[in-house]
Amino acid sequence: MSGAGFHVHGPHDHELEHAQQQAAHGESMTNQIALFTAVIATVGAIFAYMGGATQANAGLYKNNAAIKKTEASNQWNYFQAKSTKQSLAEVSRDLAPVAADKEKYQAKIDRYEKEKKEIQLGAEKIELEAKEWDRKSDDQMHLHHRWAQATTALQVSIALAAMALLTKKKWLEWGMFGLGAVGMAIGAAAVLHV
Repeated sequence: MSGAGFHVHGPHDHELEHAQQQAAHGESMTNQIALFTAVIATVGAIFAYMGGATQANAGLYKNNAAIKKTEASNQWNYFQAKSTKQSLAEVSRDLAPVAADKEKYQAKIDRYEKEKKEIQLGAEKIELEAKEWDRKSDDQMHLHHRWAQATTALQVSIALAAMALLTKKKWLEWGMFGLGAVGMAIGAAAVLHV
């Protein structure tokens, strides 16, 4: 009732105002969670892509390492073949009755020794390349794990968002924001190669 600028609220008026405030807050919370979920889902999709890309790179680099290891093994086998030929030439030189034959075998021994040094340098270089490919593969797998961790945190954050919307529990909303921040931080670590 009102009269002369004086207004008295009835009990139902207070309840209606309270319900209006609750509805406005609920709508605000719903919009906030919906926007947060859309942003986190988009970022999560990018993180998932990066996780897949780094996993593919790790496999490719590991394959390159295996190829280099095979090349190095081939070079070491070639080195061993030259060593065997050198040993046979040494035995032949030592058993040769004529000095001219000894000189011929010594020339072969010297040639094999020179060839072995070149082969050894090549094999060692290829082994270093294989180790570098292995290191790159390990680095990519580390990044893959970071991207996967970030994606998982964001997915759980989205699940908490759905629960917060259904239950209207504030602690779930805070958990959603917290896990979203954790996922973003892990994603930042991946971007920085940490």
